Amino acid sequence: MSFHEHHLFVGANYLITVRLDASPEMDDLQRRISQSPELTKGLPAFLTYLVIDVLVDATFPALEKLDDTVDSLEDEITAKASPDSLNRIYHMKHAVTDLRKFLGAQREVFQRLITHGIHLQQQDMTLYYRDVYDHIVRQYETVDGLRDLLTSAMDVYLSTVSNRLNKTTTTLAVIASLFLPLSFLTGFYGMNFMYLTTILEIPYWTFWAGVGTMLIATAIQLVLFRRRGWI
Repeated sequence: MSFHEHHLFVGANYLITVRLDASPEMDDLQRRISQSPELTKGLPAFLTYLVIDVLVDATFPALEKLDDTVDSLEDEITAKASPDSLNRIYHMKHAVTDLRKFLGAQREVFQRLITHGIHLQQQDMTLYYRDVYDHIVRQYETVDGLRDLLTSAMDVYLSTVSNRLNKTTTTLAVIASLFLPLSFLTGFYGMNFMYLTTILEIPYWTFWAGVGTMLIATAIQLVLFRRRGWI
């Protein structure tokens, strides 16, 4: 999303607009006024309102497009979360934050216009500027809603990734559990008891001492795990 500056120089009997980039909205307004000069009511003040109203309303299509993008992103995350989804969330959140700052500044300006108006223009345009102000407030609230949706989308992404990790951990734990008794049996029966007791002349009771040590170590682990709340 990009922003384009429009400068308005307002006088009692004139209005000058300056812009560096193309503006389809301004071109369309100029064409409408050329075809129907009565739109301005012959008042520079009303022409100023028309220009401001057109520029403010041009934000609505961008907000609708953003809303559609956020909806599709939520569906994508629900179906299959990916690192690309997270990058899109970050970029969109940055764009929404910039738009929120922009609309916040515009809201303050029009709040002053409602109160004080434009001193060089004698006509009372408070009612018209209030209409523009209401549009900006609606846009600001929409952006706030989009920001909340993006925060929720990020929470859903993290939850989805966490659930996927839990499933993977559970699978690995099951596989490890299947191999645990096999490892115990191969390790236990892999010991050469005859070699230990006959050739090395180690007393036979040491075999039972070794078995007892393993059982005690297992019991200590179970007690520690239970105290820590792991089992």
